[in-house]
Amino acid sequence: MSTYADDPRFPGPDPYAPLKDLPSFSLSSTDIRDGEQLAEEQTGAKSISPQLSWSDLPEGTKSLAVTCFDPDAPTASGFWHWATFNIPVDVTELPTGAGKEDLEGVPGATTLVGDSGQRGFYGAEPPAGHGPHRYLFAVHAVDVEKLDVPADATPTVLGFNLYFHALGRAIVWGWYENK
Repeated sequence: MSTYADDPRFPGPDPYAPLKDLPSFSLSSTDIRDGEQLAEEQTGAKSISPQLSWSDLPEGTKSLAVTCFDPDAPTASGFWHWATFNIPVDVTELPTGAGKEDLEGVPGATTLVGDSGQRGFYGAEPPAGHGPHRYLFAVHAVDVEKLDVPADATPTVLGFNLYFHALGRAIVWGWYENK
């Protein structure tokens, strides 16, 4: 089975290739089957964030961040669908639909405004006829309890901070196409 980085159906680059190699850990979802088409609930029409659960974090993990990125968007910089951080290390799961503006049920977490202009998870919605797009849901193990990222920063600023503070990264991905 191909991975998100080497599947020939998708034209965009592997967005994690230029970053430092990080160890992975266990990440699963009851809503996403790795490498398969996303359900209608995870598309732009409904924008219900998927359930994600993780375990076996790298030693030294003090908080977590969750992002969703589409590297196949017709831009030079992809498209951020979700970016949330300062999730306490004792949280081991985000239930389906938790990706609202305030990261429902997770005190202390901050969710940024994505490229859709919305704060919170924005579902898959590639342009009609542009082909299939990948949606990379990444959980990042972070070496500090609180990243000093302003609530009005972009997901790119979060990504820059994660470069210096991530101890591990696990990815589950799906794809979607508007024909």
